[in-house]
Amino acid sequence: MAVFEIVELSDGDIALKRSDDVAESEPLVRITFSGDAKTSFPQQHLEIAKAMIEAGVRKVGELSGVEVEDASAIAQVEERIVH
Repeated sequence: MAVFEIVELSDGDIALKRSDDVAESEPLVRITFSGDAKTSFPQQHLEIAKAMIEAGVRKVGELSGVEVEDASAIAQVEERIVH
């Protein structure tokens, strides 16, 4: 089973990557928040991105016929920035 991580990229985007990928690889998913969104929720953008990614993981499981009980276990927020 692949293990994923959610990271904040150096440009401020939030990305879902395979945890065993090298830093230069293309993320599976990238979320970009506008400046207004970051201003409105300055400390919560990582949690918002995590919720969006978890919903996507659940939907992929649903469409592929795989039951995903706890998407939060698949995509843990990493408190680091990838350069």
